Amino acid sequence: MARFSAFLAADPQHARDQLAATGASVRPEGPALALVEDEPGHATGPFTAYGRTAVGEVTLHNRPELLAALATAGAPAPPGCPDGELLLRCWARLGTDGIRAAEGMFALAVHEDAGLVLIRDHVGARTLFYARAADCWAASTSLRALRRWPALDTGLELAAVRSFLTFAYLPGEETLLRGVREVLPGRCLRLASDGTVSEEHYWEPQELIEDDGAPPERYALRLRELLEEATARRLPEAEAVGVLLSGGVDSSLVTALAAKLHAHPVHTYSISFGDELPNELGYSGLVAAHCHTRHRVLTVSGTAVAARLAEAAALLDSPVGDPLTVPNLMLAEAVAGDGLNVVLNGEGGDPVFGGPKNLPMLVHEMHRGDVAGATGDPGRAARTTTYLRSYRKCYTDLPDLLTADALDALATAPEPERFVAPYLTPPAREGRMDHLLNQLLHCNLRTKGAHHILTKVERLTASQGLQGRAPLFDRRVVDHAFATPPRWKLNGAVEKWVLKEAVRDLLPGTVVDRPKSGMRVPVQQWLGGPLRELAGDLLLGREARARGLFRQDTVRAWMRGEGALLPRQGGKLWLVLTLELWLRAYDIR
Repeated sequence: MARFSAFLAADPQHARDQLAATGASVRPEGPALALVEDEPGHATGPFTAYGRTAVGEVTLHNRPELLAALATAGAPAPPGCPDGELLLRCWARLGTDGIRAAEGMFALAVHEDAGLVLIRDHVGARTLFYARAADCWAASTSLRALRRWPALDTGLELAAVRSFLTFAYLPGEETLLRGVREVLPGRCLRLASDGTVSEEHYWEPQELIEDDGAPPERYALRLRELLEEATARRLPEAEAVGVLLSGGVDSSLVTALAAKLHAHPVHTYSISFGDELPNELGYSGLVAAHCHTRHRVLTVSGTAVAARLAEAAALLDSPVGDPLTVPNLMLAEAVAGDGLNVVLNGEGGDPVFGGPKNLPMLVHEMHRGDVAGATGDPGRAARTTTYLRSYRKCYTDLPDLLTADALDALATAPEPERFVAPYLTPPAREGRMDHLLNQLLHCNLRTKGAHHILTKVERLTASQGLQGRAPLFDRRVVDHAFATPPRWKLNGAVEKWVLKEAVRDLLPGTVVDRPKSGMRVPVQQWLGGPLRELAGDLLLGREARARGLFRQDTVRAWMRGEGALLPRQGGKLWLVLTLELWLRAYDIR
């Protein structure tokens, strides 16, 4: 297992020297490309085609189509070439059309005469970062590798701290390392040796509803076809597959499709936090029995979470304030322990088809008292603020949580609203999202989907040598979702209606028709029990005080359960703890 780094400078030897300074093993000649051998990932290369050399973390799900496209273009590829080389050939011979046609999880760095090209997959399943220092560009799928680059001499990006506390993840191109940026999904970034940058959007979801009056059954039937194709493409050849099964409709339909389409055993895995807490184990057990899977339930204790929280935080390139991070890591270990190589999940149903977390925004729109129109409409400006408030993280607590020095330093920094405004108040363009529900889904897909859901899955599964695959994030499934009239996604009070109708025959009605509930993660119990001492030592200790980010009186009040915290909002304190652990893992003062 490995990740990769790529460097570019006007003098190739200078680029190789800078790459070597990160600790990478560098070839004496040729482009400055190398694998980062000490980190878990799926990187391969370098490989060369048509005078270009590349490294990548590339898993393709539609190899036959890509091979056929190259053959049609008069540039056939060797049938057995690795996925990374195949994607390089698509780029070299077909350009962005070749990348657009690819279906899979990929981050690719290509050295060519014009400079260094960085390519990230459509939805953001794999990440890629870049920075510039010492007249040299550096790119890597490992943020830690860039942290080791002496010339970068980076420190903490304070604006990113505010973004994390607002969203519970970093929603755009910024990282917590000053001067390091993330390539956004669906983009090709061209870095020139003179320091200039150009960017091309090769794919972006668009609202292209061809027939608003078509019967809903047409959309459901086409969706079913796409779901079967997306799942079939992600099944491993000639071996068993795992599915993370929560008991909700999204993971249940992936389980049912895998059981229907796969000729090998399907293993399912669920989490329990103890019988005394609300859970979905009855539903996940019902689905496992219905689909005849080999089912396991993993019980996760607060003690285990406390013991492994630092480890899980260190595996992530950016912190994720999700209390399921350690349980997700333990699930990945269980899947790998059973000898599997691929595990599917049901992630994507909410951000693509309209889950219940959109409801606060829809209610806001009903009662804001003006007509959504021009960008200057104050109601539209309020939409972005309402969206951030709806996360119920630390956005409204920042004046009380951050120190006076931190607030002063942020006074002139760009506001976090900038990450959601392009989606919630989109400029006029062909294919733009005109329906509010689609605007919300577009925002969720491009922020939480790309920078929380998919990246968390990738890093935690990769740490165990697994590939985590998400059929509901399939690019063609996403395109179909935005071509479906919004009333068939949110049909009255039924969320994800078209998705449920597409798979109704595969699952028990009690699973399809029940409202989304979700498991209860006992964050408050953990913070008041096995994590209490650790949280106090970390957040009130010398290192945290020296960093000067958080007011100690506010942290103490939150630890005592005081202040403006509503019930079940120990998640705010969880965010602060997660951030502190991540900063320590990356040695950021």
